[in-house]
Amino acid sequence: MTVPHPAPVPPRPAPTLPADVTGPGAAFHRLVFARQRRGWWTPLATGAMGVVLYLVVSTVIGLVFGLVVLATDPSVDIFALTDRLLTIDVSDPIGLAIILLSLAVMWPIYLLSSFVVNGRRVGYISSVAGRLRWKWLLLCMGAAVVVYIVISALSFLLPAEEGSGNVVAPADNPAFVASLLVVLLLVPFQAAAEEYIFRGYLMQTVGRWLKHPAWAILLPVPLFVLGHIYDWAGQASVAVFAIAAGWLTWRTGGLEAAIALHIVNNLAAFGFSVFGLSDAAATDTSIVSLVSSAVMIAAFVGVVEWLWRRGDGRRTVRLTPPPEPVHVPAAYAYPPVYGQPPVYGQPPVYGQPPVYGQPPVYGQPPVYGQPPLYGQPPVYGQPPVYGQPPVDPTPTPAPYDGPPLQPHQAPRWGEYAPAPDATPTPDSPSPSDGGSGSMGSDAGGTGGSDGGSSGSSSSD
Repeated sequence: MTVPHPAPVPPRPAPTLPADVTGPGAAFHRLVFARQRRGWWTPLATGAMGVVLYLVVSTVIGLVFGLVVLATDPSVDIFALTDRLLTIDVSDPIGLAIILLSLAVMWPIYLLSSFVVNGRRVGYISSVAGRLRWKWLLLCMGAAVVVYIVISALSFLLPAEEGSGNVVAPADNPAFVASLLVVLLLVPFQAAAEEYIFRGYLMQTVGRWLKHPAWAILLPVPLFVLGHIYDWAGQASVAVFAIAAGWLTWRTGGLEAAIALHIVNNLAAFGFSVFGLSDAAATDTSIVSLVSSAVMIAAFVGVVEWLWRRGDGRRTVRLTPPPEPVHVPAAYAYPPVYGQPPVYGQPPVYGQPPVYGQPPVYGQPPVYGQPPLYGQPPVYGQPPVYGQPPVDPTPTPAPYDGPPLQPHQAPRWGEYAPAPDATPTPDSPSPSDGGSGSMGSDAGGTGGSDGGSSGSSSSD
């Protein structure tokens, strides 16, 4: 019976890591390589899954809001209901909460999508420490508050420009307290969610394919600008903000500084609107606002750089390349090794016990059911040797070579003695000769005596 030998499967090469993440270390935009699954397709899969989940969740939020409004006011106009979902109005805390909540859900949706696609170590979407560094976040928020207060105080010294938009004074807003609570509770999550998408997901997506950090910082800027409907001055301010946030994320190795700047900026914008100092839904921006915003961002970047240099300064994480896989050849498909038990279907190795169904090897005991070696009958209990006749286990006694034994003498153990009727050897007398001689001597003796008697008789 021929045992088939399967073809050996070639080992899969271990995925290699880029030289920049194993040498100097992976910066924030290259942290996809620190995840469990880091293929080129993972950013695309994460984005596709996130978009689908966001459409589903936002649709559910809009439907719930519509049903609640229709239940309280069945005569509401459908166009007015849609306008409440798209326009920021600080006098409508429910509509404001729905707008902020629909943006804040991007954060958990991104976390879930990244976990499903990239696997474990989700904390690397926050920083190089593998988590959100809360102490650093609070320190950056304190710096942002101080910088914003100082720059805002200086901007009031400049000549004021005529504002535009619908400004609602707190006295004219019956929902002032509710709107203020909505802003304080939901704006931090809304700002953090935008940073996780535009500085987290998009930077790491670009960084998965392009190594230089400039691509990861600049390419997401147009998408962030298009997400804000302003005039050219407002979009320029948003672009400056996006570039600064991307640079801080790369420089500090995490999203904390960008999140702190975004939270303080949005809290000030929505807070001023709630207190009747500005309109959060306005689309035009003055030159003074553009200049003050750029100065405030530049001052914040300088303070964060100074704080970061005084801290641990950790901005990269060095990744260890995976060990080369050790492919142990299967004993079934490869020749056996001395000291290992053989496998059925393989030739045995000298010094190993043979296997049933295989021919024995020189110097090894045979196994029951194995064919003997060519030309030799097997002997029970002895290993056959090629080219030598088998040995009888019963020893053969040597022939007797001592003096002749008489029939009444028993041979010693292992000696051969002739039977009583055996043919005499030439050296020993025959029975007839021996009998005649005996009889002759006896007769002679008798004859002598008889002769004497005869002589006596003759002489008589």
